Amino acid sequence: MTQTTEIVLLLDDADDLILQKREAAKALGVEETRVRDVRVRRRSLDARGKNVRVQLRVEVWIDEGAPPETAPHIEYSSVRGARKVVIVGCGPAGMFAALRLIELGFCPVVVERGGDVQSRRRDLARINREGIVNSESNYCFGEGGAGTYSDGKLYTRVKDKKAISRVLEVLVSHGADADILVEAHPHIGSNKLPQIVQAMRRSILDAGGEIRFNTRVVDFLIDNQRMRGVVLQNGEELRGEGVILASGHSGREIFELLIGHRVLVTPKPFAMGVRIEHPQPLIDKIQYRNAPAFTRTDAQRETEWRHPKLPAASYRLAHTSNGRGVFSFCMCPGGWIVPSATRGDEVVVNGMSLSRRDSPFANSGLVVSVETEDLTPYEKHGALAGVMFQRDLETRAFLSGGNDNENGQVAPAQRVTDFLSNRTSSTLPPTSYQPGINSAPLHEVLPLFFASRLQEGLTHFARQMRGYVTDEAILVGVETRTSSPIRVPRDDNTLQHPEVAGLFPCGEGAGYAGGIVSAAIDGARSASACVAAIEYSIV
Repeated sequence: MTQTTEIVLLLDDADDLILQKREAAKALGVEETRVRDVRVRRRSLDARGKNVRVQLRVEVWIDEGAPPETAPHIEYSSVRGARKVVIVGCGPAGMFAALRLIELGFCPVVVERGGDVQSRRRDLARINREGIVNSESNYCFGEGGAGTYSDGKLYTRVKDKKAISRVLEVLVSHGADADILVEAHPHIGSNKLPQIVQAMRRSILDAGGEIRFNTRVVDFLIDNQRMRGVVLQNGEELRGEGVILASGHSGREIFELLIGHRVLVTPKPFAMGVRIEHPQPLIDKIQYRNAPAFTRTDAQRETEWRHPKLPAASYRLAHTSNGRGVFSFCMCPGGWIVPSATRGDEVVVNGMSLSRRDSPFANSGLVVSVETEDLTPYEKHGALAGVMFQRDLETRAFLSGGNDNENGQVAPAQRVTDFLSNRTSSTLPPTSYQPGINSAPLHEVLPLFFASRLQEGLTHFARQMRGYVTDEAILVGVETRTSSPIRVPRDDNTLQHPEVAGLFPCGEGAGYAGGIVSAAIDGARSASACVAAIEYSIV
C-alpha cells in the first residue's frame, strides 16, 4: 500500500532516510516499523524562520517495499514519408512542437535562422570577448532558443501540472538530472542545456524529422487566406500542411513579414529595464540571516554567509508605481550578465548561470511594465510600436556604453545609490559582464517616466530587503527582451490564426509564453491543435 504525505525536516536532516520514515509514519498515523520505503516527490526550502527547514512531499510504502525507480525514457516512432508540418524556430516551443508532431505521426520540418549549439558557442565567444555580434546566431537565435545559453530556469506560472510534468519528463529522457522532477524551483544550467538540446535534436532526426540550421525565412506562402508554407533565404519554397510559428521574442523580421502580408498582429504589454547585480554573498547574508551557522575561517568570514547545503540565495521583488509594475525578473543567483544583442548597433543584456550557480555575483532583471498607452511617441509604427521603443532604448544603451563602431558591446552602468541620487558614478564596482561597462547616467538614458518608476521601485525594495540598495550594487543597461511586444492572435479552441488558416502562432514570440516550460507546453499544444485541424480538414 502506498500513501502520499507532507513532512518537514531541518536542513541537515532532510536527506536522512531514517528520519524521513519516522516523520512519514507520524504524519500518516502508522507504526514506524510498517514504513518500508519513502521516496521524495517534491522538495522546497523554507528559510523564513530561525531554523531553515525543508518541506518534503513523500510517497510512502507501507507493509511492502518500493519497486525499482526508473528514469523517464521516451521512444519516438519513425515518421519518414509522413505528412509534413513546417515549424519556424528551434527554441523550446519549436522543439517540443516537433516531438509532439512525431508522437502524432507527422513529420516536422524545423527551420532555424541560427546555428546548432556547437557553432553558437563560437558566436557567443566572439560577442563576449570581441563585442562582435552575429545577427543570425547569438544568445537569442540558434538551436534551443534564448533559453539554451541563458540560465535554464524551469519555474513557470502555468497551472497545468500534467503538462509541466510531461515537459520535465521529456527533458529527463534527454539527459536532464532527475532532480528537476522533484525540486520546487528546478534549474538545469547553461552548461548542461546544450547536451540536452542536442539529444532532443537526435530524437527528431532519428525519427525522420528535419532540422535546417542557418536558414532564415524571408517570406510566407499565403494563398486565399491559407498558409501554405515559407520561402527560405536561398529562394526555396518549403510547403507543409500547416505552419507552426515559434520564432521567439526577438523574431522581429517575422513580425514585419506578417504585417507586410496584412496578417493581423497586435501590440501587447511587455516589460523592460536594466540588470541589477550584487555580490552573491551579500544576497546570501540578506536572505539567509536566520540560516544555521557553520564553521568559517577568518578569511571566509566576510565572503561566505550560507550553510554548505543551502543554494545560492535568490529573491523575487515587486512593486506598483503609478499603475505600472516594477519587479525583478529572471533572477540568476551565482550567475553572469551576458550580451544578448541581435544587431551590432545595439546593446542588450540578460542573465544566466551554470548548474552549480557558483559565480561570485547575483543578478536579476529589474524591469517596468509597459502598456500600449506608454507608446504614444511610437504610435505611427502601429503594431510595431513596442519593437521601436525597444530598439530606441537599445541604441541609446549602445551609444551610452561609449561604443564607436558597429560591434561594440560595452554596456552603460551606474551604481544603484548614484542612480537614486541622479548622479553619474565616478567609479564602478566589479561586474560579471565580460564585454565591459562604462559609467553612464542611466537616469538620463532611460526615459524619465521609466527611470522614475525604477527609482520608486528600488526605494521600496530597500525596505523589503535591508541592504539591497548599496554602493556594491550596480545597474547595467539595458534589459529589453523580457518578452515579445507583439501578439499574433489565434482562436482559443483551434489555436489557428483567426484570419489565416494553417497558421499556428505559439510560444514567446507570438505572446503566449514566458520561459522554457511555458513555451514548451505551448509548442506541444500547438502541434496537437495543428494535427487536429488537418485531420478534421479545418485548415
